[in-house]
Amino acid sequence: MRILSKRQLKELVLYSPQHVARLEKAGKFPRRVQIGPNRVGWVEEEVLDWLQERLNSRDEPIRHS
Repeated sequence: MRILSKRQLKELVLYSPQHVARLEKAGKFPRRVQIGPNRVGWVEEEVLDWLQERLNSRDEPIRHS
């Protein structure tokens, strides 16, 4: 298992830390893991699965809420 740092996460998903936090809070992004008092990370496999879901859904019709 590999844990991604904030910098590594940003390279993968191209979102700001603030947007990632909003998505996490809404339950639309993998939750961070507290790995120390001042350090968080994300499980790489969970983030890659999330990205794959985005790729899989890109050909589906856009739904307006």
